[in-house]
Amino acid sequence: MATPCGGARRVATPTLSNARARRLFLQTHGLSGLPPGPGKGADLAGVIAHLGFVQLDSINTVARAHDLILFARRPSYRPRNLELLLDRDRAIFEHWTHDASVIPMQFYPHWKLKFARDADRLRDRWKAWQRHGFEGKFDEILTRIRDTGPLCSSDVGTDEVKKGDGWWDWHPSKTALEFLWRRGDLAVARRVAFQKHYDLSTRVIAPDMLVHLPDPQDTINWACAEALSRLGFATSGELAAFWDLVTPAEARAWCASEQASGKLIEVDITSADGSLRRSFARPDIFDQAATAADPTGRIRVLSPFDPALRDRKRAERLFGFFYRIEVFTPAAKRQYGYYVFPLLEGDRLIGRIDMKSHRAEGTLRVTALWPEPGVRFGKGRLTRLEAELDRVARFSGCDRVEFADGWLRETQP
Repeated sequence: MATPCGGARRVATPTLSNARARRLFLQTHGLSGLPPGPGKGADLAGVIAHLGFVQLDSINTVARAHDLILFARRPSYRPRNLELLLDRDRAIFEHWTHDASVIPMQFYPHWKLKFARDADRLRDRWKAWQRHGFEGKFDEILTRIRDTGPLCSSDVGTDEVKKGDGWWDWHPSKTALEFLWRRGDLAVARRVAFQKHYDLSTRVIAPDMLVHLPDPQDTINWACAEALSRLGFATSGELAAFWDLVTPAEARAWCASEQASGKLIEVDITSADGSLRRSFARPDIFDQAATAADPTGRIRVLSPFDPALRDRKRAERLFGFFYRIEVFTPAAKRQYGYYVFPLLEGDRLIGRIDMKSHRAEGTLRVTALWPEPGVRFGKGRLTRLEAELDRVARFSGCDRVEFADGWLRETQP
């Protein structure tokens, strides 16, 4: 049957239900269940590869973001296991995606496109921003590291810091260190007390990773395809943002090419509020969604920077969960708290909890929990929550959990 314009009949865009979309999304993000695994060595490297990267963050109210991300997927994980992957096994490297992250070492060749683009983008920006001659420190920094070994920012340029310099005291030598890392000349050899120690890339990165230089288009193709594998469905903008390796225009061109060859289809993803979001997916997305594992009923505390939540707007569409971190919000203006943790149960985000580890006292102190609308914390759910908080307390170095008076709050409107 022809259309009124005489063309072929337009085929309706298929629709994926919200329930199926959530389950597929949680599976691609390693949150469908709790598969057995030691959370160290090759198993831990496999978890990171499955996710693509793990964002690093220094805030440690309960545990640092990267540690809590991995603990949510491997309860046997301990922070030392990640340190060993970086500084002993060299199975991961540290660099930037949308933020500082640890990344599987086998992906390193594709970051060379980012090194080159960052060098071009940051040189002029940082010169204008810093207003000092950090480029004049490059040779000095490289020579010193070559001769004496890894250095951190506190090892260099201490006499260059002047009161009121600002921008976190990024003196010329500190800026040079960061720039040389972003450009690929240096690599993070280890972290000590969360401070980066830089060494020459030739002494950190395996030779075969250093010499392999993919064609830029190969990296673009890889980045878009691998991002889609880890998201299940996405717009071209979401593909570009996943690794922050490619531009939105490059991601759009890749989607158009893959769709023209039949390797991608358009699908409408049903949001929590019933609206539809047009996305790209592989043709077998409905089979993937139908066979996605049932999420565990266990309650899990998630990091605010968990990969499943990093894109706040997507989390709101999929789960109906509005979340904004309030670290930089003045205390009097916070709706919830300084650093509030989302709670996952099955395929639902059921609330958020404000808590902090007081390690000197051995106590994880819960200030408040706000259930999501329609979620009731009855006896069974409270028992599951207490079991999870006991696990989190032990993970954070505490041996007991204390609840403030009135900690279970009314559902927020």
